[in-house]
Amino acid sequence: MSEEKHHHGHHHHHHKDEDKPSYYPQSGYSETTVAYGATNTLEPEIDYKKEEKHHKHLEHLGEAGVVAAGAYALHEKHKAKKDPEHAHKHKIEEEIAAAAAVGAGGFAFHEHHQKKETKKEEEEAYGKKHHHLF
Repeated sequence: MSEEKHHHGHHHHHHKDEDKPSYYPQSGYSETTVAYGATNTLEPEIDYKKEEKHHKHLEHLGEAGVVAAGAYALHEKHKAKKDPEHAHKHKIEEEIAAAAAVGAGGFAFHEHHQKKETKKEEEEAYGKKHHHLF
């Protein structure tokens, strides 16, 4: 037998972490030069408005999930009453939908918290913006 290694079906592309698309909003890095041009450091530059908008979008998706799953739970509750022969099946589906609604609510709450945290981080990074009405 030959001592060669055969790799069948392993034609996957291997990428470094920086080649992977980032799903966490960051605009990249900016170079800063230290006195006399001695060294360069890389600091992450976070787009807080984009991140806040991302969390707001996910929060709204969670809220939509609550509405959809809640409506489906009510639909199954109604079907359980109308179809006594399959009432047990409808009752189980109602409970699953209710659990999904609770989960979606938890997700929406989590994203609301993330949105507030991002806003707080932005205020700490750039100073709180005061809006004077008069």
